[in-house]
Amino acid sequence: MAARIRLTKEFSFESAHALDGYDGLCREIHGHSYRLFVTVKGEPSQCESDPKCGMVMDFGDLKRIVNSEIVERLDHSFVLRNSEQNVELRELLGAKFKKVVLVDYQPTCENMLSDFAERLQRALPANVQLYSLRLHETATSYAEWFAIDN
Repeated sequence: MAARIRLTKEFSFESAHALDGYDGLCREIHGHSYRLFVTVKGEPSQCESDPKCGMVMDFGDLKRIVNSEIVERLDHSFVLRNSEQNVELRELLGAKFKKVVLVDYQPTCENMLSDFAERLQRALPANVQLYSLRLHETATSYAEWFAIDN
């Protein structure tokens, strides 16, 4: 039996948001320099004719998937909850800026991780499993998602 190996790749993106109805400072528009750590697990290929022999997954393939599903979508964007309270703001921002990303949830670090997990689980190859995600919102604050908990 081949060893189960975990691979982790780090990503970063800049994004702004505002928390709809929040009772603190984060109700105001503000931004973060996000750092995302994506960990996948699987068994390295043992097939000698496979160009990926010895790999769970090519880091370049993981990079392409995460960039496509998350980073390119959110980098230098304003993330806004698609709610009735935000209709006017959505229209004003949408008329001026191209990267207003509407989501069906409060754009907290926790909810973003759940969204990221769903997107990545659909996009990863069948033989690779999403193990965990860690999203740093600031240098000292982060949230984590683990497959075992979900």
